[in-house]
Amino acid sequence: MANPRIALQTEWGDLELEIFQDRAPITAQNFLRYVDEHRYTGATFYRVVTMDNQPNDAIKIEVIQGGLGMGEHPQKLPPIQQETTNLTGILHTDGVISMARLAPDSAHSEFFICINDQPELDFGGKRNPDGQGFAAFGQVIRGMEVARKIQQQPADGQWLNPKINVLNISRVNS
Repeated sequence: MANPRIALQTEWGDLELEIFQDRAPITAQNFLRYVDEHRYTGATFYRVVTMDNQPNDAIKIEVIQGGLGMGEHPQKLPPIQQETTNLTGILHTDGVISMARLAPDSAHSEFFICINDQPELDFGGKRNPDGQGFAAFGQVIRGMEVARKIQQQPADGQWLNPKINVLNISRVNS
């Protein structure tokens, strides 16, 4: 059975994602539920992390982050159990999609795409003091040039200004 594929259309171009449902079932099902139930309606890419805009972080990363926003939102589902990279084997390499979180088991709707390899986001990495890393669950298979273009847009610190709208997000197959 083929992994689900997702078309993610933004005002800056389109990406296609492969979701590793077999390797990260909890995280993949959560993301697919947001997609299938149209919970990402009104979503944006709102955060870009570059080598230049994280002066207070000893461990630097490069990602673009999107979703419904970091605050409360009526479309958000309860948080999910974190599937760490040492369990799934999905490492934070260039184009990998992963769930944003503040603490273990706190991921909801927010996701990010790695720009270049980001091993400090894997289990045991030093980006988070807890060492648990983030739950990677898919890969950009087409459109990384769009992700890189988004990362280069004007930002106030790490916050895109203006945000980049997600026009549509849906399954390409089931």
